Amino acid sequence: TLGTQTDYRDGEAQTDPYSPEYVVHSGSVPEILTLATLTWGRGLPAGQAEMEIIDRIREKRAWEAALPPMDSPSNTAKRLKMMEAMERKEWAYREEEIDKLQKVQLEVFRKLLQRREENQNELNAIRLYNQWQNHQKAKEEKIRKIQRDCALMLRKLIAKSKNLMGKLERRDIIKEYNDFSSQTYAPLSRMGFFPDNNSDYYAVKNFYLNTFAGLCELEKSVPDSVSQLKIKAPKPKCTITKTGYIKKAGRLDAVLTQVHQ
Repeated sequence: TLGTQTDYRDGEAQTDPYSPEYVVHSGSVPEILTLATLTWGRGLPAGQAEMEIIDRIREKRAWEAALPPMDSPSNTAKRLKMMEAMERKEWAYREEEIDKLQKVQLEVFRKLLQRREENQNELNAIRLYNQWQNHQKAKEEKIRKIQRDCALMLRKLIAKSKNLMGKLERRDIIKEYNDFSSQTYAPLSRMGFFPDNNSDYYAVKNFYLNTFAGLCELEKSVPDSVSQLKIKAPKPKCTITKTGYIKKAGRLDAVLTQVHQ
């Protein structure tokens, strides 16, 4: 009363076709018994080659029926002659089958060799490509190293050309502050300075500056003297000419004073 469902198809569980039992009458040889060696998947269902075998079996049975009896010397000689002819025919057919089989085997061997050669060529191409990639990487790394060494040597030559006599020079602070490309303004990372580190160290984070309530409270605490400024024009500290311009010596003194501070 219950139905079952398996995980397998009928084709996967199919066995060989059923062959019923049979009984052969005495004195009779059915033709179909000549195909008893053929089984499902090995000769069945019959193809062109199996049909040729069946035709040859029929031809041989007809030939056996046409053999003369061995009741006289002439019939015996004729029978031997027919048997020799049939034997030569069988050997010729067998040689033809062997030639066909050898041709098929040679074709299979040729395809296998061709496939193996193609696979080997593909592996060789991959190996050559990998080697080429490795050589390219090595070449690029060598070029980068040469470029780094070249830049290093150029820097050394430039630094050496500045001091041809090899004399020791004291540090000129004024010159360093006057040159905006010096170590004072633009220190190099190879000298141990990394500007990206601790970049938010000087960032101001305060309640009175980051929030609206803090700004309101800060505004209330500011005295009126801050909002009502009284600015007096500073007197020039440098020497002024009659025309109202500052002398060059005065400007230089102001810059040196600022650098000193």
